[in-house]
Amino acid sequence: MNSGKVLLSVLAGAAAGALVGVLFAPHKGAVTRKKISRQSGAYADGLKEKLSEMVDSITEKFEKVKEEVSEYADQKMSKAEKMK
Repeated sequence: MNSGKVLLSVLAGAAAGALVGVLFAPHKGAVTRKKISRQSGAYADGLKEKLSEMVDSITEKFEKVKEEVSEYADQKMSKAEKMK
């Protein structure tokens, strides 16, 4: 299982647990809805941050692979030209 799926699963589980905890809290509906609203905003911000980090990581890896492929192609081209 890749780390992105594990991270999203953990975040989803934490969000579900917090939601269930708030729903079963002994408060009036209005108070509970406000708590849900606040917590969902915090979880959304955290999720956005984690996704941004994951995209940055993937972008870095892509750039590294792109550079390695370019170097490999340059080496093969120069080798082919030497053989001519």
